Amino acid sequence: MTATLPRVPSGHYIDGKWSAAASGRTFAVENPATETLLAEVADGGAEDADRAMRAAAAAQPAWAATAPRERSEILRRAYELIIERTDELATLMTLEMGKPLAEARGEVAYGAEFFRWFAEEAVRIDGGNMLTGDGGKRILVSKVPVGPCVLVTPWNFPLAMGTRKIGPAIAAGCTMVFKPAQLTPLTALALTEILDEAGLPAGVLNVVTTSDAGAVVTPWLEGGAARKLSFTGSTEVGKRLLAQAASTVMRTSMELGGNAPFIVCADADIDAAVEGALVAKLRNMGEACTAANRFYVHSSVVAAFSEKLAQRMSALTVGDGSAEGTDIGPLINAAGLAKVRRLVADAVDRGARPLCGAPNPDDSDGRGHFYPPTVLCEVPDDAELMGTEIFGPVAAITTFEDEDEAITRANDTPWGLVGYLYTRDLDRALQLSDQMEVGMVGLNTGLVSNPAAPFGGVKESGLGREGGRVGIDEYLEYKYIAVATS
Repeated sequence: MTATLPRVPSGHYIDGKWSAAASGRTFAVENPATETLLAEVADGGAEDADRAMRAAAAAQPAWAATAPRERSEILRRAYELIIERTDELATLMTLEMGKPLAEARGEVAYGAEFFRWFAEEAVRIDGGNMLTGDGGKRILVSKVPVGPCVLVTPWNFPLAMGTRKIGPAIAAGCTMVFKPAQLTPLTALALTEILDEAGLPAGVLNVVTTSDAGAVVTPWLEGGAARKLSFTGSTEVGKRLLAQAASTVMRTSMELGGNAPFIVCADADIDAAVEGALVAKLRNMGEACTAANRFYVHSSVVAAFSEKLAQRMSALTVGDGSAEGTDIGPLINAAGLAKVRRLVADAVDRGARPLCGAPNPDDSDGRGHFYPPTVLCEVPDDAELMGTEIFGPVAAITTFEDEDEAITRANDTPWGLVGYLYTRDLDRALQLSDQMEVGMVGLNTGLVSNPAAPFGGVKESGLGREGGRVGIDEYLEYKYIAVATS
């Protein structure tokens, strides 16, 4: 039985008040497991965007002057409220985007940690004080809020992607305009309600939901009031936003696409590598920018690795994420399902051999956007899925003979978010980790995300870092004052 939708606001949140869209329009939010309507949400446009930005700009001076401890305590209260409402938030997330309840609860814990982490960072913003080399002046350096921020988040982690951006903005003293993803706005609205309850002043966070991102985000980027853009999403959209942000020379941070390699060396602990592969591949049904996309396995261990991985993946339960015991929920929508089917069919046509899951019958007449966990071996490099994000529960395995070959092929991509590496040799581990052209490496682990770590990529996977001690710097500017000495 499908879980009951928790109560959640359905309007915009602007200047501390909930309101309908100026046009009166709404858009539908559906459950991807049942393809049924969950809610109708305010469908914002340029007029709503303008109201939100004016509220953020007006609130900025007072919010920047707020004591760091006050900002810290708001974040701490919000963290505690999120933890208290774990089951409610997990249910809401599962209903609107499909991930199993157990995984949704994990995201609630992970997302809440960003608020706790940045509650502690808010009171640790520092500066500097020194004399110039000739002793003629004193240099005072402080860090000040960058100003109103534009936050745009994706659908796949609707709580954590919000807290990962909102947390440091609050801690730094920045106001915000926030556009959550069209496919999963409900969790973001529930998070907004929690921040309101935690005492966040009116105008600091302003949320506009919309089915037309350009109608809302473009005015924010080109209006001149915003000073910072933080975007998580596809590389294609990120490039367009960077071009728009350039018109006002806006600070930007981007967490974009990935094409993560997963390298299994000849000396790897195969059982540990399989466990890591399950985490790296199947988190969020594979709908994650950090998902392992290309498995490069040494020819001497590929049979053992492939067979064990296929055995584990074929035993997983696929179904409605709101049912306890479900391991793999639905993909987000029909387009996502069609993409995975196309990529797998292309790989099989080019010679890939399915060990489990695919090719599967066309079940498009059924309810829900489900795809079975799939392992493909002997995947050729020219298969389309080797050069793009799969965003589904499909492990594409190919072999290598020496590590230079593996690194060359792993780096042969415009993306560089994360890579995974399994080996028992410390020298090999450090050498190959250094050679991988990525922002993060999972060394003998399939999970790299942590609020205490700097999350981000290189090449076309993004700019800047979120989380860790450097995460707050994305929302701060350095100000230098030269003081004459007597």
